[in-house]
Amino acid sequence: MSEAFIIAARRTAVMPINGAFSELEAFELLSPVITALLQDADMDASRVDRVIMGNALSGGGNVARVAALDARLKESVSALTVDTQCCAGLDAVGLASEIVKSGAADVIVAGGVESYSRAPRRIRRAKTANEQDAEYERPAFTPWADRDPDMLEAAARLAKDLQISRSLQDDFAMESHQKALKFREQVGAEIVPLLGQVNDGATRALGKGLCDRLPGIAGEAGYELTSANTALKADAAAAVLVVSENVVSEYTGHLNNPCEIAGYTTCGADPENPALAPISALKALLDQSELSAGQIDVVEMMEAFAVQAMVCLHRSGLAGQPFNLGGGALARGHPIGASGAINVVRLYHQLQAFPAGSNGISAIAAAGGLGSAMLLRQP
Repeated sequence: MSEAFIIAARRTAVMPINGAFSELEAFELLSPVITALLQDADMDASRVDRVIMGNALSGGGNVARVAALDARLKESVSALTVDTQCCAGLDAVGLASEIVKSGAADVIVAGGVESYSRAPRRIRRAKTANEQDAEYERPAFTPWADRDPDMLEAAARLAKDLQISRSLQDDFAMESHQKALKFREQVGAEIVPLLGQVNDGATRALGKGLCDRLPGIAGEAGYELTSANTALKADAAAAVLVVSENVVSEYTGHLNNPCEIAGYTTCGADPENPALAPISALKALLDQSELSAGQIDVVEMMEAFAVQAMVCLHRSGLAGQPFNLGGGALARGHPIGASGAINVVRLYHQLQAFPAGSNGISAIAAAGGLGSAMLLRQP
């Protein structure tokens, strides 16, 4: 098996649903990111072998292929769109790394994209002439109606079961915004300007007064989830350039240092507690890599819900390590199919400030009880 490296990583700003990117189709979010990646690496588009993208809401149509054509990649480049919901962006990068390691490709553009604003409405056809077509919000993620909880309700139940108060969740969210504001300039280096947007739209000076005034959107009194401690629906795209070790020496030195994709795992867990799925993925990845949690230099943990990130950090043993240094999804928003890829982009750029030999880990959960994790390492 060969090794796989990331030599460039870019994303758009993350904009709240119906915000600055509301009129852009998913492929229009993604194609400028692909172009920027190739420019960063000083790589000709003809070198790209494949495009693999995560997406959850576009309604089919292979958005990876549409974006590849819009970015003027050669028509012979194959493209694959992956749907593992929130894990999709990270899984796309993980799949790219496995293909490169197998020797089947040398250069793959991988990541994720989501436009909540342009997502099609979902209509289920009537089964009989006596029924009506019915609109629905989301598909089933398990075959069992009683074991397929709404993600919001599942997170609220987790907060109550583990006695994680609304106040603690709000404190975590406020810290995420504070970090995002503090590191805004550094984070800006990874953002591809689009429609004049160079900063994440949801980031703000979130204070206790506002948190206290917000109504609960799920959960019991004292443990509620609110719009402050839950990531907002959003639009964004993110991608990385995954290459073989044979390509590294040819194309590095143009912008940043390469990062080895030193490990990747995805696994299933209890679908009734989907927020906990990253714990199994993280533990499996650490075991495979023969590392302890204390040997991880920086962590990028998905913050779909404050309670989720808090529990995953604690139970994986990573709570004591530096995490989400530029803020997390609570301060950015959650463009489902892109979120895992955004975390990988963030992790890659964070590691540029660390010495050689440093490593970082990223993890994310998805509906149905899926968890994915990735380890990056500075050579």
